Amino acid sequence: MSGINRRDVFAGAGGVFAAWLTRRRASAAVAIPPAPVARVAVVKDTYFGETLSDPYRWMENDKDPDWLPFLRGQNEHARALLNTIPGRDRLLKRIQQLSGDAAATLLVQRAGGRLFYQQRPAGADNFKLFVREDGGTSRVLIDPTLLSSATSHLSLDWWRASPDGSHVVYGLSKDGSEDSILHILSVRDGRDLPESIANTEDANPQWLADGSGFFYNQLTGAVDTPERYLDSQARFHRLGSDPESDPILMKRGLDPRVQYERIQMPYVVVHEGSRHALLLLADVREETRIFIAPVAEAAANRAQWTAVAGFEDEITDTAIDGDTLYLLANRGHPRGRILSTAAGAPSVAGATEVVPEGSLVIHGMGWARDGLYLHMIDGGLGKLRRVTRDAQVADITLPFDGTLAALAVTATEDGALFSFTGWLTPADIWSADARGRVTPTGLTPKPPIDVGAYETTRLLVKARDGTPIPCSLIHRKGLKRDGRTPAWISAYGSYGLSAYTPAFAGRALALIDAGFMVGYANVRGGGEFGREWHKAGQLMNKPNTWRDLIDVCEELCAKKYTSRSRLAIGGRSAGGITVGRAMTERPELFTAVIDGVGWSNPLRYVAEQNGYGEEPEWGAISEEAGYRALKGIDSYQAVKDGVAYPAVLLTTGVTDPRVGPFHVAKMTARLQAASSSRKPILLRVDFDAGHGIGSTRAQQDREAADTYAFLLWQTGVKGYQPA
Repeated sequence: MSGINRRDVFAGAGGVFAAWLTRRRASAAVAIPPAPVARVAVVKDTYFGETLSDPYRWMENDKDPDWLPFLRGQNEHARALLNTIPGRDRLLKRIQQLSGDAAATLLVQRAGGRLFYQQRPAGADNFKLFVREDGGTSRVLIDPTLLSSATSHLSLDWWRASPDGSHVVYGLSKDGSEDSILHILSVRDGRDLPESIANTEDANPQWLADGSGFFYNQLTGAVDTPERYLDSQARFHRLGSDPESDPILMKRGLDPRVQYERIQMPYVVVHEGSRHALLLLADVREETRIFIAPVAEAAANRAQWTAVAGFEDEITDTAIDGDTLYLLANRGHPRGRILSTAAGAPSVAGATEVVPEGSLVIHGMGWARDGLYLHMIDGGLGKLRRVTRDAQVADITLPFDGTLAALAVTATEDGALFSFTGWLTPADIWSADARGRVTPTGLTPKPPIDVGAYETTRLLVKARDGTPIPCSLIHRKGLKRDGRTPAWISAYGSYGLSAYTPAFAGRALALIDAGFMVGYANVRGGGEFGREWHKAGQLMNKPNTWRDLIDVCEELCAKKYTSRSRLAIGGRSAGGITVGRAMTERPELFTAVIDGVGWSNPLRYVAEQNGYGEEPEWGAISEEAGYRALKGIDSYQAVKDGVAYPAVLLTTGVTDPRVGPFHVAKMTARLQAASSSRKPILLRVDFDAGHGIGSTRAQQDREAADTYAFLLWQTGVKGYQPA
């Protein structure tokens, strides 16, 4: 970096601006502020005999006087350039129409004869909580929009109704920060109780059967520090009491018989109809450590917790029916099997196998009055089964290939509710009854969006080691495989999550209408095929994740679905690792990259609030194997001077609690200084948003318009090229 001067950096960062300005001299010029050149202050770190240089370490300090000016300057540069793209405003209007026409329902819960559901109605900007009484009439219980201001907005982060349906405990946070404040609402009159509890981002409230109180998790670390998610504690709140006096049921060091690390969070979980409570110790891993005790003793803060399972048992879900504890166990059975054991004397080793491992992945489960419902996954596609109390397993036929989510059951009623959607089928809440019949509830109104002009294609692409990688493509009917169709392929591949399974295309139809093919690669590291699929893209196996994406993209080019000059990739959050390393490893393969709130510099997880908890997924910097794994996934460190990188649009929100904004900011500065392609490297910043989870519909619409316009510009689509 020492050989780079301001002029050289400007050529890399603003070369596109210089070329554009030259073409514009004969016409009325639009003022495009140049991207600010980042201050270089190299810090050297030595890890296990290897020294690395970090030219932009100062960006990790959000109190640095250059930090906000850098973000504002980058955003102004990006905003000005994006605004010059012809067709962007037209795109935004189409996106607004698509998102406005479609209502969205996230979660449902049946309690006390009432149906609670979280929905963003058609045309609304934010999700609200509704309750439907027995008579079928719905009313709004919580509307964060009414609590927002012209310059700031609130979001509903989570909620749970009491078993009798009389109260709802819920969390609100500001500007997408997810820094929840817990409130309790009386369903009868819609009013909040006097008490509220701060630092409840991961509260996971669990009600007592009589609705008199609930267990919850509370964070203890300061906001925006690496200690934020360390040493959280499990507490119990009784309605009407002072939260300051809520007993601490579990924290690290409290009980000598329950030893655990700082990154694990303690949650007390109850199952409807059971007198037993579970203590779960959880971190970024899917599996948890499990203890059990009577609910009454846990609420009274005198529980003697009995160990049930450790992380090594790979238990990823639990259910209790009376005095029988059910475990979703994956150890030695990577697609999962269901075990049962006596809740009063639990034993994983001595448990009875109820459902053996099969060809499908068992993702989750829940007890209803008529049996145990199993959420299954087949290569990312959702399936549903029911297990009766005499261990008879039956498939429940679903109406199409799609994604099943938000499975909701209650021990006092038959059947199940769940969300179900496909690429071209809008989501609704569906119902499965005791006879296995599946019907849409109509809770989510069907949008007036004609999907007759579109179709989907599902491919299995062989990776370089022969592993078949699923890829789904959405495009207009009559696609010509002549290599001329621009394509945007997104991937994730982390945490064992099945991130890109069928979900209604919605806003993406605007990009498809403009001529694009939109695709999703189910790369390794996700959970589409169970624990083996996850582990094949984890820690030292992580290169499989981005190389799967590379191999999918090469196959699409070879089969002339698209071509390199028309090919773009995208990823969000941990997907930033996937696209960042695909780009740095094969920069010539792509013409554009979208990196949304992405992890770019994971070697520096020690500087952010969501860092240490990630160690089981990426590796610990204090261990040589962890360092090697982290360095391998660090796209910031992989950038090389003088390489012709593709055009890149990076995005962040300044309140992001999951991926510190410094990740994409440092990546932006490094690419702008290093790239020789003269293609734009833009950083788009939302100053009243975070990771996107709490963003309003309007914020999401604007980001989609900028993203699509950038893609259309960089892939040379007519009508989207600045003069």
